[in-house]
Parts: sequence; C-alpha cells; structure tokens
Amino acid sequence: MPAAGLVALLALLAPLVGCATNPVTGRRELSLVSAGKEESIGREGYGAVVAEYGSYGDSSVQRYVNEVGQRLAHVSHLPGLTWHFTVLDDPAVNAFAMPGGYIYVTRGILAHLNSEAQLAGVLGHEIGHVTHRHSAEQLTRQQVAGIGLGVASLMSEAVSKYGGMAQQALGLVFLKFSRTNETEADELGVEYATRAGYDPAEIPSTYAMLKRVSDRAGQRLPGFLSTHPDPGDRETRTGALAQAARAGKNGLTVRHAEYVHGLEGMIFGDDPRQGYFEGDDFYHPTMGFAMSFPAGWKHANTRTAVTATAPEDRAGMQVTLADAGTATPGAFVAGLTASGKLTAARGGSETLDGLTAWVGRVTVPGDGGTERVLAAAFIRLSPGQMVQILGRSAQPDDADFRQVLASARSFRALEDPARLKPAPERVRVTSVATPGTFSAVVGGLGPQGLDLEGTAILNNRQAGDALARGDLLKTVLPARLH
Repeated sequence: MPAAGLVALLALLAPLVGCATNPVTGRRELSLVSAGKEESIGREGYGAVVAEYGSYGDSSVQRYVNEVGQRLAHVSHLPGLTWHFTVLDDPAVNAFAMPGGYIYVTRGILAHLNSEAQLAGVLGHEIGHVTHRHSAEQLTRQQVAGIGLGVASLMSEAVSKYGGMAQQALGLVFLKFSRTNETEADELGVEYATRAGYDPAEIPSTYAMLKRVSDRAGQRLPGFLSTHPDPGDRETRTGALAQAARAGKNGLTVRHAEYVHGLEGMIFGDDPRQGYFEGDDFYHPTMGFAMSFPAGWKHANTRTAVTATAPEDRAGMQVTLADAGTATPGAFVAGLTASGKLTAARGGSETLDGLTAWVGRVTVPGDGGTERVLAAAFIRLSPGQMVQILGRSAQPDDADFRQVLASARSFRALEDPARLKPAPERVRVTSVATPGTFSAVVGGLGPQGLDLEGTAILNNRQAGDALARGDLLKTVLPARLH
C-alpha cells in the first residue's frame, strides 16, 4: 500500500486504533489488538488446537513441560500473565505460540531434543514471540492491509467449524513470522533460558537438529521451520548469543540424562490407534471402522479428517464426523435440506455391514448462486457418532464420482481383535554397554523403527561419533500393527 494510502487508512481507523506498550522494548506501538483480545484469541484457540492436533495423553510429560515452561515464564517480560504449556499428540517436529500465553510443543520435537536446557531454549523462544507481541503485530498488519484472517484465504476449510477468535488463532499457526520476529525470539529464548538457570550453550544444537530434519525431509519442512523462517545461520547466531549470556555464570543446568530417561516409552511417529493405511485400506481402531479408498489416490489422515485425492487433483473425498445428534442418516439429510444447507438430495437409505446409512448425491449452495454436486454418504457408526463422507469430481456421476460412492459403500465395522489393538512406535532409551562408533553400537541393538541417519538425528550425533560406556542412546521400537 502506498504511504499516502496507509496514512489515509489509519486516519479513518484512528477512533478504533489503539497504542500498546511492548513489554520487551517499552515502546508504544500501533495495535488493533488489545491485551484482552490476545488472551481471548489464545483461550478460544486452545480448544480448536487440541481438537485438530490432540493433547498427548501422558500426564507426567504434560506436567514436566509445564513446570519448565512456568520457570521460564516467571523470568520473562510478562511474569504476571497466566501461561499455558501443552504437549500436542503430533509427530511433527514443531512448536508454536498463540497470543495470551498459550505455548504448544509436539511430542515429535520433544523426542528430538536431548536435554532440559534444549527444551528451555525452545519454550523460551516461543515465550519470546508472546512477550514481544509478534502475533498481535501480525494481526494488526493483516487488518490494516484489509486482508483479515479469513478462513478461505489462509487455512483449511476444516477450520470453518470453529468460532471467529478460534479461527484467528488457528490462522496464526499457519502464518510465518518475519525474519526480524525470529531474530528477536531467538535473542529472548537465550535470555529467558539463561535467566532461569539453564545453560544456553545447549540451544544452538537444536537448530543443527532442525536443519538435519529439514534436509532429510526435502521439500517437506518440519512444522517449526515451515512457520519460523530461518534468519541466516541460527546455529551460529544463537551460539554467539549463548556465549555472551553465559559469561561469568557458573552452575548452569543442562539435565541431559534426566531429560533423555524421561522420553522412555514416548509414542513416536504416527499413532496407528488414531487410524492407519495399509495400501488403499484404512483402519481406525479407536473408532472401530474400516473402509477402502480408490486405488491410486493419495491418502492423508489427521485427527479430524481422512482425505484421499485422485491423480492431478481431478477428484477428492473426505471422511469426517457430522454433528447429527441422534438423528437417523435419512432424517439428518432431510434436516440439512429443510434448513437450506442442501438444495437437493437424491439417494436413499442403505445398510452397510449392518450399519444404517444414506448414500447418494447432494447439491450444496455456493457463492453467487452457484451450486456443487457432491457424492455423499452418512453412516450411523454408533448412537453418538455419524460418519460423513463427501466427494467431488469433475462431473457428477463420472468414473471418479462413482469411485467415491463405491468407497463409501465399503465402510464396515472393524472387528478383527488384532487390528483393534495396534502398538505404535515408541522411544527406547539404552545405556551403551560396549564402547564403539555410533553406527556400530546402534547396529547391534536389534530391529528398529528408524534407519541409522534418523537415529543419529534423534540423538544429535553423527554415524562416526565415538560412544563411551554408559552413554545414553535413543532408538525407536518398531510399530506392531497386527
């Protein structure tokens, strides 16, 4: 926006725009987001985040991360804020912050860290985003530019089921911080960790690990790097910051052994109990169903949806839960039609492996009077669960459309006892008995869920590193699906 246009816009907004004092710099800054609104966004976003990613079920891990986080928050620029630290049940290597003091780390990043001081560096970095009001800065920029945080432009349509502030919160998860924001958060992460008594010299190795994860993933950046752009060589920069911060200080805490032992048994990678694919067949042990997807389609499974996409994105389908109460599938479709959410529905009641269902095609109203015909199935899985399957294709009733309906009709109850109780991969902690190179020692530990390089990254080691008797190693026990 030209400078003159921005000045004019701000003049129009003047009655609504406030100035807030940045807790870190002490400077007064233009802000459309009050501290109260920040807290509301974070609070309402909490439920949406947990619904999307899941909260890790180990209370001891949750308690431990919260204790470390509170220690850091106490020495931050906002010690009086009510801070919340949550471990998400997500395999991605990720951590992020939301306004109002809501900090999230995934079990994926916890498994890749190797000391409590490293964890303190990650939490301190995210606390820094909050204390420096980076999210409020982003929200202000979006609103001044007239962009807003609309669901359609910034995030998955799956988010649309949440309220306005929860949508804003989830939108912030997908927005990238600026390079300046990242530099400021890096500086604060080192500062807060050191103030809390941790050795900041542990922090640079976190960025070395993230780079190795990124290089190994190719274009699929770990979550942390996809939303936290790298302002140059962060390992070198945080190393210099750490050296200056720890000068003249003694007795700083690392807690390597205690941290690593605490990872014993942590779930690693995707949890098959939340659903898994074998070829084109999908099994969901927790919900107790199975179904087959079209051959050759790409699959994805998240907490809230299972999706499949045809080659060249010519068609797609999604499996979710519908908010249907106790209505039968037929009554639910009739209610959607009566309320105007559907403009037409052509199909009928069926029984799929003993489950009541409605299968057919529905017409959904769109913007500007447009309509879209979707393949649809609504299946009553249990008294409290209605499964909704929707699919799109280039033309109604074409081959892809029919494949979606065939896939929906493959829906069945999962009754195989072995498939109902899969075992996920888990972290195993081992003490080195016989000295040797990392590759030799790891190679003698039996079947594992990761290859040598993946295990080396997990331990912040190189294949040729020398290991001494008593050194701790993290490996991954393979999953047992059936």
